[in-house]
Amino acid sequence: MKKIAVIFGTRPDTIKLAPIIIELKKEKRYFKVLTIATAQHRQMLDQVLDIFKIKPDYDLDIMEPKQSLVTITKNTIGKLDEILTRELPDMVLVQGDTTTTFVGSLASFYRQIPVGHIEAGLRTNDRSNPFPEEINRRLTSVLTDLHFAPTETAKKALLKENINKNSIFVTGNTVIDALKISVKKDYKFTVPLLNEIVKQKKKIVLLTMHRRENWGKPMKGACEAVKRLALLYPDFNFVFPVHLNPVVQEVVHGTLDNLKNVYLIAPLDYLDFVNFMSKTFLIMTDSGGVQEEGPHFGIPILVLRKVTERPEAVKYGTVKLVGLDEETIFRTAKRLIDNKGAYKKMASAVNPYGDGLSSKRTVQIIKNYFNLSNIKVEEFIPHK
Repeated sequence: MKKIAVIFGTRPDTIKLAPIIIELKKEKRYFKVLTIATAQHRQMLDQVLDIFKIKPDYDLDIMEPKQSLVTITKNTIGKLDEILTRELPDMVLVQGDTTTTFVGSLASFYRQIPVGHIEAGLRTNDRSNPFPEEINRRLTSVLTDLHFAPTETAKKALLKENINKNSIFVTGNTVIDALKISVKKDYKFTVPLLNEIVKQKKKIVLLTMHRRENWGKPMKGACEAVKRLALLYPDFNFVFPVHLNPVVQEVVHGTLDNLKNVYLIAPLDYLDFVNFMSKTFLIMTDSGGVQEEGPHFGIPILVLRKVTERPEAVKYGTVKLVGLDEETIFRTAKRLIDNKGAYKKMASAVNPYGDGLSSKRTVQIIKNYFNLSNIKVEEFIPHK
């Protein structure tokens, strides 16, 4: 039996690791699962743990008010080293691009423990966008033994960096596995206002913005575009779960308060968010995960960023990269609303992120790595 330690710290990485944790726990004959939460983000992490019924074996509870990236790194690595030294897992799994991801892989490397990186190979090739995620991913790749790339594009990025091709496996993205577990047709929202909005049967535009590189003037431009759209289309509802950061709050409320069809609400828990997402007409976001989740529902997405480390959906047409220019955002959204053909083309575009079996493939690959099974797992390439 092999001990697999799974390290997570934020809502997004926990969502994508949860299906793998569930799948690993089914394989009691082969694996003992050790879950380690850094709690880099406390409240949002706890929501996801409750949803997927995951109780961490270790909770580092490192979150502090006004924490910096240096503080997160400093507070995490020593505590992780103590746990890894005590438990001596046979492999550590990390996910994505958080500071927890990089520090978890570094601490494992120092103890010569193999690292498996879920969602490996995403790149913008711009060190500052997204910040610090782009560098977290690159540094983690250098330390990783098994690279679980979600798409063929991600695999190619790793090969370009001279990663051993035999260590790369294209699995699809586990975010689709999580959606299949979480989204229900008859779902009742815990936020009463969401139930009321859905009952109105108006078309819904969902907005999310939080990235630090978009703070200030860029975010202001995006909000001005939304204001113009809301005034132009009074029969649409615009719903914006506003990040709790005061910098975000100030810009969003300063621009979009007092518009009758714009709902500025508190951040939603995962189940409310993805179930509400499934009922929307259009999504405007600077989030990474939403770029993967939206295509599953056939919803066009306008990405409010200069670059994206998820180019597959842009290539296949379900996502448009529009940047932060007010006029570009306004005109692109207006065209999708007014032009049924343009909308249908995006809404019916191919979803490049998988079939909901990514976690099963990942666990089988780990079995093969330890010679616990000889079942061949074909590399999963959604669309060549």
